[in-house]
Amino acid sequence: MRYLTAGESHGPQLTTIIEGLPAGLSLASEDINKHLARRQKGYGRGRRMQIEKDQAQILSGVRHGRTLGSPIALVVENKDWTHWTKIMGAEALDDEAADEVKRKVSRPRPGHADLNGGIKYGHRDMRNVLERSSARETTVRVAAGGVAQKLLSDLGITITCHVKEIGGVVANTDGITTVEEIKSRSEQSEVRCVDAEGSEKMKEAIDQAKKNGDSIGGVVEVVVEGMPAGVGSYVHYDRKLDAKIAGAIMSINAFKGVEFGLGFEMAKRYGSQVHDEIAWSEENGYTRKTNRLGGFEGGMTTGMPIVVRGVMKPIPTLYKPLESVDIETKEPFTASIERSDSCAVPAAAVVAEAAVAWEIATAVLDQFESDRMDHLQESINHYRAYTKEF
Repeated sequence: MRYLTAGESHGPQLTTIIEGLPAGLSLASEDINKHLARRQKGYGRGRRMQIEKDQAQILSGVRHGRTLGSPIALVVENKDWTHWTKIMGAEALDDEAADEVKRKVSRPRPGHADLNGGIKYGHRDMRNVLERSSARETTVRVAAGGVAQKLLSDLGITITCHVKEIGGVVANTDGITTVEEIKSRSEQSEVRCVDAEGSEKMKEAIDQAKKNGDSIGGVVEVVVEGMPAGVGSYVHYDRKLDAKIAGAIMSINAFKGVEFGLGFEMAKRYGSQVHDEIAWSEENGYTRKTNRLGGFEGGMTTGMPIVVRGVMKPIPTLYKPLESVDIETKEPFTASIERSDSCAVPAAAVVAEAAVAWEIATAVLDQFESDRMDHLQESINHYRAYTKEF
């Protein structure tokens, strides 16, 4: 299974084409739109979220509520496009058109793709870079992830996300481990945090950053339940499922680190405090007494919940901009300001959830018979029974 996205932040729409879904999957726009709505929520978001009300249109690949097995095209319109039609239009402008009309950007922002992208593609107007490198693109990544989550849900695999840390404020998650409880608590929080007291402290940290014209980052966690053991592979580096998930997390805008289970904490512990002892029961088959490795051994699932965390850096677009250099004059300037958020960690958690869901769904379709949804369900159910009897 694969997908591509297209579109610019202030262009007319964002588009994704998904290929490889089985025929017969029940799919409606609401299965996608509920995740788009979750992405738009979150304390610390900017004015753009007051303009956009993201809704996905299914333009192909689904008939009468069921997937056909052919490519699925999804479109999300940008409502703000009406204010950017001349600036971002596909039609050619006269050479005499003023830079003010084009909203030309010659002052790269530290921490963004502006300067490096301009160098790579030869763009003297770095709006050509920032419009595509914008996190607005994650809208259709979440749409694609919503499709993946519907597939996983119908296979008995559930997934959720929550915020572990914002600006140094760490949530107390003791005793909260199941997907159902995490989802229930996090969806009630403006910062997607399962800890009520921690939520308030996180909001205070966001308010302080905004007051200072600054931004703050944090840590998000994604948890998956219901995956059978042995999905992925130890045979080749590029078939290890945890590696694919790590790559997907790192591909999200502003993410700079990823870990599974105890993660970097493992460096401080003895092996006896890291590895998960194996148990067996007639009811559950093979299980682990702990889940310190986050559901993976040897690039394959263990059957325990998958627990993966990603670190998001503070958003680099600041209302107290850092110093930069104008590429036209080579003179120092404060960096250009584009509309932005003071904190996007709660929204980024939803993006991370979508990215993980996509990789897991792809791994499932790679391993099990997947041209038809009913055959896929039979195949994975048979495999689950096999793993218990092994």
